Amino acid sequence: MFEVSYKKTNFETTQADVAVVFIVDKDFKHRWAKAQNFKTFGYEGVGLFFDQQNKTLYFGVEYFDKDLLAEAAVQSIRFLKKMPFKSLKIGIYGDNKTMERIILGIFLGAYDFDTYKSKKIAFCLEKIFIANESYKNSKSLSEKEVAALEEALSKAKILSESIKIARDTVNTPPEDATPNFLAKIAQKIAKENKLICNIGDKKFLEKEKMGAFLAVNRASPHSPYLIHLAYKPKKAKTRVVLVGKGLTYDCGGLSLKPADFMVTMKADKGGGCAALAIIDAVAKMRLDVETHVIVGATENMIGANAYKPDDVLFSREGKTIEVRNTDAEGRLVLADCLSYAQDMKPDYLIDFATLTGACVVALGEYTSGIMGHNEELKSRFESLALESGELAAKLPFNRHLKKLVESKIADVCNVASSRYGGAITAGLFLSEFIRKDYKDKWLHIDIAGPAFVEREWDINTYGASGAGVRMGVEFILDVAKKG
Repeated sequence: MFEVSYKKTNFETTQADVAVVFIVDKDFKHRWAKAQNFKTFGYEGVGLFFDQQNKTLYFGVEYFDKDLLAEAAVQSIRFLKKMPFKSLKIGIYGDNKTMERIILGIFLGAYDFDTYKSKKIAFCLEKIFIANESYKNSKSLSEKEVAALEEALSKAKILSESIKIARDTVNTPPEDATPNFLAKIAQKIAKENKLICNIGDKKFLEKEKMGAFLAVNRASPHSPYLIHLAYKPKKAKTRVVLVGKGLTYDCGGLSLKPADFMVTMKADKGGGCAALAIIDAVAKMRLDVETHVIVGATENMIGANAYKPDDVLFSREGKTIEVRNTDAEGRLVLADCLSYAQDMKPDYLIDFATLTGACVVALGEYTSGIMGHNEELKSRFESLALESGELAAKLPFNRHLKKLVESKIADVCNVASSRYGGAITAGLFLSEFIRKDYKDKWLHIDIAGPAFVEREWDINTYGASGAGVRMGVEFILDVAKKG
């Protein structure tokens, strides 16, 4: 991995083997397409040209936008990393948020999941120099400006490392990424950050009367775990509890998925991985917010002992659940984990889950759904998610959809009686296990769309994106400022 450093020189005087120049111009591709000595690459919304003589990569974007520039930074690194250059200089400008986003793109541009490849891609870049273009008009920046730049660099580096944890863990195939594997990742994060770590095994789940969680695990040869990490800074005045769905694999249970739908189901642990990555970043940033992470880690498999449609399960919260589809299993695990999380008396309770294909149908594969009862909190989270660079949109609860998860023989049914509004009815199912005191403190984030996409997009490579990490960290940063 290369080293990224901030240079107190302008772009022109900074020495490096190769340079990257961003140009904001909607006509960039047209004006440069016929220029000599340039290699041209098609890319939607941008133009990318490499001047071999001057060793400069020109990357054009249609308009000034921190997300477009971050994407340009990712693609620049991905283009250059196969070339024999050891040092790179890149000029950045704009406000601190823009610079932070570009730097994050620089770090993530190097990401590839090649653990299972016999031939690794050789990466030649060793040093990347960030030159601030503000020096063109001033011989020196103020101490405050320098501190802000260094803070942007530090935050981007921490975020990139945490996102990579989520990506690597999600991308790891289910034969290796078992519930025990997820527990070991949590223990590693705890050790590195000096966090409190408790791993509850099957006996613990039985003691806690987590009947819904245990039912999902029943046919798996791998033991289930309730993972609990806690970060408790001395000056914390606010407690945030994050809950993550950690289905290390989901075949659908007896309500078996079609073969094509089983592919990529290693990504069903995306919510749990995001939650673990968030607390990793929060601890490294030393934020004054007490943060807990609860992850329900298990598989949903088939076998002689599998739970069945028509079963009635007893949840930790005391409510009974009629099972009509064993492929609606994530909400069963979350129900018991959310019950456990509320015992910690959170000021904010947020769950992340790859919960429904219906959310992907509603919002597309790049956008997460935000649900809950508190409209002000939903809007706050949506705004911060967008500010972080992740796409998210609010989905509305209503009393008519709530009726669809009613059961004739139990307190609630695990699937709705209608196929429509499936993302919202899944959220309303979870709401049944949220106590009155926490209804306005709880948010459900469905990341089923962006958690795993089989093509490059935005700042993401093929596969796991680390969806939820940036928005979760941005929210806790805001809590650290405002409470």
